[in-house]
Amino acid sequence: MATTLAKAADGTETPVAHAARIEHVSKSFPGPAGQQLVLDDISLDVAPGEFVTLLGASGCGKSTLLNLVAGLDRPSAGSITTDGRPALMFQEHALFPWLTAGKNVELALKLRGIAKTERRERAEELLELVRLKGAYGKRVHELSGGMRQRVAMARALAQDSRLLLMDEPFAALDAITRDVLHDELTRIWRETGLSVLFVTHNVREAVRLAQRVVLLSSRPGRIARQWTVGIPQPRRIEDSEVAELSREITEELRGEIRRHGQH
Repeated sequence: MATTLAKAADGTETPVAHAARIEHVSKSFPGPAGQQLVLDDISLDVAPGEFVTLLGASGCGKSTLLNLVAGLDRPSAGSITTDGRPALMFQEHALFPWLTAGKNVELALKLRGIAKTERRERAEELLELVRLKGAYGKRVHELSGGMRQRVAMARALAQDSRLLLMDEPFAALDAITRDVLHDELTRIWRETGLSVLFVTHNVREAVRLAQRVVLLSSRPGRIARQWTVGIPQPRRIEDSEVAELSREITEELRGEIRRHGQH
């Protein structure tokens, strides 16, 4: 995997210490009874080239934390720094239906200031990277759900970010398509050296993909526990080691849900 480097004014390069650093972050939103604390004192580093999954019950603040890292919202307390501007991929593909697959990818290139003469070639390269060679001219309605998410992934990669934020991007897909895209994401991550922060509520998906699984407690979200996943890639979701670690994490998750229910 590639090493992320920072270039100083004199041209020297040094390794970047982190792709994302979340320091004592809390987030509150106004509610009927006053301010509601959603995230409480979260501290988490994502190393360059690391794949981290955020796991927790619905409503624990996973997506809120991802939005804060993306810069779509600001924390109520604490600080977040990232290695450049992150790219964000949602559960819904959010493609523009009046544009072709290639033009959807080109839009991200245009926003980066890439010259028009270069955009098509680069868009076709990115579509080939996500196994959609020849799909440049296809409209969104001509693509399956899995293909649309591949285009969304190519568009995210077109932002040329070192940090990819993914908010349950495969949740709406059938099991077989999701498994195929797990393979593709793992391949792209390994080929590009990207750092990935991936939100999911699916324990097996978390273990299948990540080098590290971070479990958030429920309301307010706090880091309850972390696991380093030492299972070699490529992994299968049905592998015995994946299943064994998934059972352990699921028990912890159930415990967090039970504790929340007693409050």
